[in-house]
Amino acid sequence: MKISRFNLRIIGLPLVRPFRTSFGTQTAREVLLVEVVTDDGISGWSECVAMSEPLYSPEYVAGCLDLLKRFLIPALKFQVNADEVAKNLSPYLGGQMAKACLETAVLDAQLKKEQISLAKFLGSTKSKVECGVSVGISDSIPKFIDEVSGYIDEGYRRIKLKIEPDWDFEPVKAVRQKWPDIPLQVDANQAYERSDGKLLAKLDEFNLLLIEQPLDEHDILGHSLLAKQVKTPICLDESIISLQSAEDAIEMKATSIINIKPGRVGGYLESVKIHDLCQSKKIPVWCGGMLETGIGRAANLALAALPNFTLPGDTSASSRYFKKDITNPFEMKDGYIDVPNGIGIGVEPDIEYLDSITTYKESVVRE
Repeated sequence: MKISRFNLRIIGLPLVRPFRTSFGTQTAREVLLVEVVTDDGISGWSECVAMSEPLYSPEYVAGCLDLLKRFLIPALKFQVNADEVAKNLSPYLGGQMAKACLETAVLDAQLKKEQISLAKFLGSTKSKVECGVSVGISDSIPKFIDEVSGYIDEGYRRIKLKIEPDWDFEPVKAVRQKWPDIPLQVDANQAYERSDGKLLAKLDEFNLLLIEQPLDEHDILGHSLLAKQVKTPICLDESIISLQSAEDAIEMKATSIINIKPGRVGGYLESVKIHDLCQSKKIPVWCGGMLETGIGRAANLALAALPNFTLPGDTSASSRYFKKDITNPFEMKDGYIDVPNGIGIGVEPDIEYLDSITTYKESVVRE
């Protein structure tokens, strides 16, 4: 597929409410968008899930922009198909989020040309996806309970609570006491140490679906040791950056559930490989979220419709994070969101709205 130009832009979207985790608080979402334009005028869109600062990941928006312009876009040489992107970019170490962004934009354009939806291309088997919601750390337990209550009233079918030292046992206990039957899990975002095994084991009494990424992302051995101390399943998130890392973690019994985030593992093609591995090993998976706009949300829904995504993911309704999304908003019905079935990722951005919130724009054009 011949590409005439790559359009890069950064937008700023305020969040409906601040979102606090163990690594910081976000009040707005800075998003790097990539548009691939082919010689025959087809546009493919994607978003980079990197945050503004290297807190969740070593990648960050300005760094990804530089990586794209300086190395990754030139490496594609303006002629590539989606299944060739990863190989062409492999000489450059790391940068999974930036690489995923390029691959997805190319894939969107390619599938539009072939008149195929991303859901069909990936092998999706569901027409709708069960919705979970992620609840950030709060200032107080009463305020926390009010926020959770609102999401349950909206119909979310699974609640994920962000935790950190000194914000774990009591808030989880309060939620579980009020809603004894709601599917519930916690996410630590690497906030604990190996020595915190006994503390985390106290959460076993709350019948949680899982404890997500309690230890440092590099500490696979520590997660393996922790899994022997707690009854609640350990789920890895930040530690899973590729098919190889998933294979290693499973082999070491460091995880019994995996959170697949396409941006973190280098794209949707690698995500499918991890899904297939986990399915063969009987390891359930679910699709995590990175406060995506409608562009990333649409693609995540297609992925989450694969058969081994058996747990509700973080693909919430657009209104969970944004007053106005950059695509037609995704709405939840009875705890589910429909999987887009249009060609490509199935959505198009509102260009007029994009222009009104754009803070940076540049094109890399084939000479």
